[in-house]
Amino acid sequence: MRLTRRRFLRTTGVAGVWLAAGRAHAQAPRPITVTHSVSTFVYGQHLVAREKKFFEAEGVSVPGFIVPGGGAKVVQALAAGQAMFALGDSNHPLKITEKGRDALMIFATDTRCSYANVVVRKDLYDKGVKSVEALADRKLVGRRAVIAATAIGSGTYVYGVYVLKETKAHDDKPVNDHVDWVGGGASTTMLGGLKAGKFDAIMAVPEWQFAAESEGFGRAIYDVLDERAWNRVFGGPIPVTVGYVLKETVETSPDLVQAYVNATYRAQQWIRRAKDDEIVDLLHTPYMDTFKREDILKSVRYYKTIFDWDFMIDERDYANGMKVWLPLAVEKPIPYARAVDMSFVRRAQARYKS
Repeated sequence: MRLTRRRFLRTTGVAGVWLAAGRAHAQAPRPITVTHSVSTFVYGQHLVAREKKFFEAEGVSVPGFIVPGGGAKVVQALAAGQAMFALGDSNHPLKITEKGRDALMIFATDTRCSYANVVVRKDLYDKGVKSVEALADRKLVGRRAVIAATAIGSGTYVYGVYVLKETKAHDDKPVNDHVDWVGGGASTTMLGGLKAGKFDAIMAVPEWQFAAESEGFGRAIYDVLDERAWNRVFGGPIPVTVGYVLKETVETSPDLVQAYVNATYRAQQWIRRAKDDEIVDLLHTPYMDTFKREDILKSVRYYKTIFDWDFMIDERDYANGMKVWLPLAVEKPIPYARAVDMSFVRRAQARYKS
């Protein structure tokens, strides 16, 4: 009996250890790979979800973001399987789908394009180039206007061309027919080119617009925060920045997709309720310490005016976007039902009613 009892205790003890280990393993967060192009506040949902540990609360973990420095590289990372989830321009998943591998938009974080701002040289503004229409006036500009996007074919180019195509010049032709587009590169070359007179106008993210105006060498002639100006060109809200994923991931790992959407949705609601300074305190040191605190604060205040708090992509808003994306970003229209899956957002909303 003593031997049997000893053997019984040894066996049950080992079994208990294995059961405890199994429970711990089952409860351990599952790692997921997540990407966005640059760690600035336009992708604040990712940053907040990680810093506030919303990912872990949903049973997943993000050890670090894949930050390749450009939207095209984000697309490549997702399509190649290096990342499961991406946050970026809404035309990116459409491009993946167009190339034969279906991708889905699973939420939207904003309703307007923050880089559709047109900033003109201050000396031209003082001469009377105070509107997009005036860019077509060679007498005012002094030449055929040179407009810089970050690169030909980039998001700044796609939205810039659309703004100029939808604005009529003095001869009733689109302003876009009267200008020349060039690639301007990143912050230093874009702003330097405008300041030096190499460019007559640039497509500007908020930070570039702030810099050009505060330093006195540029003025905005199209500002996306002007609701009337935005609606005149775009006709209403557009899902510009979206979370996206390969359709095969939705089919094989719906639990991970739901965890990702839950975490980012909770981050969006935290951003909505948090004080601006509180957001800066959370994100400045780990992600944006190369920027001045006051510039990050400006960025937070800016994006709060265009963020989409409910994360939803309506079919009408998608149709507004397709007018922009076709044919500059995609060759043929892709139906809403094929491109968008809002089921995960609806479940997140039901679980975390704000």
